[in-house]
Amino acid sequence: MYEFRLGVQDLAETSFGMSPLFELVFSLRPRVFPAWHPEHLPWVRETAAAYSRLDTELLDALHAPHGWLPDFLSPRPPGIVTDLADDLARLRDTPPETVRHDILIAYRHVPVPPVLSGDPAAVLDRICTAFQAYWDACIEPYWTRIHAVLEADLVHRARRLALGGAAELFGELDGRVSWNHPGTVRLVIPSGLAPERAVDVAGRGLTLVPCLFLRGALTMIDEHGPPLIVYPARGRGAIWERTVPDGPRALVGLVGARRARLLVMLAAPASTTDLARRLGVTPGAVSHHLAALHAGGLLNRTRDGRSVLYMRSPLGDQLVR
Repeated sequence: MYEFRLGVQDLAETSFGMSPLFELVFSLRPRVFPAWHPEHLPWVRETAAAYSRLDTELLDALHAPHGWLPDFLSPRPPGIVTDLADDLARLRDTPPETVRHDILIAYRHVPVPPVLSGDPAAVLDRICTAFQAYWDACIEPYWTRIHAVLEADLVHRARRLALGGAAELFGELDGRVSWNHPGTVRLVIPSGLAPERAVDVAGRGLTLVPCLFLRGALTMIDEHGPPLIVYPARGRGAIWERTVPDGPRALVGLVGARRARLLVMLAAPASTTDLARRLGVTPGAVSHHLAALHAGGLLNRTRDGRSVLYMRSPLGDQLVR
């Protein structure tokens, strides 16, 4: 268990981040441990052929058998990063001694695979090359959809913090995370995977980063910068859905069949155009239903470039349940 002790200044400086490299690195988990991530298996199957043509010897070896990753693979994002090139540039700057050290720590209970045991600088170069190819083949075609989920999550979390304070934010962040008075955030890691540790944040603030491919929250602690909590993004379970679900009968009776269907679909964020395509209707036919649901407080919306993304609000979640 980690216990983060926050002062008033730390709460004031709590911020959010986003990282394409985090998504890339943690998206390897459903391929190596598919039973742990059933919600992502449609995407794993859809990209299996493209993945098989990549440097799979290296990519599959990055996760140790117990699920640990070398820490250097997920450098701390300096805020909201949306360009993989920026992330890869930071990764390429990793000192060789750090590469070697982190690989040995991740594999301390089992032998290091030969593909990771060579010259650290050469290993790092091969990793960065493999990551770029993996991104181009398996993630970039889906990045707009992934980014929409992350963006909607950030909007939702910022709203919870603004309206309900720290207790509301941390209370629903993840099942592993809890808010405890006075000013303490606890993160419970499964037994045996991390030691108990108390961290006095001491004016450094706290950074929160959503990730589509995580099952539970984890932390990265820097002795000089703010501690970082990476948590599962809201709406991740519905991102790969292809079918158009019907709404529950009681919900249909309350808001009508079309609006009930939209509410069920919007467990993950989507644009008017995307919803219209999935429903086989025109954007105009969807737009007025979205406007009505938003006016009733059942949807949140945010702008992502030229698109407006809709996602169920907490009230919408309660109504669907």
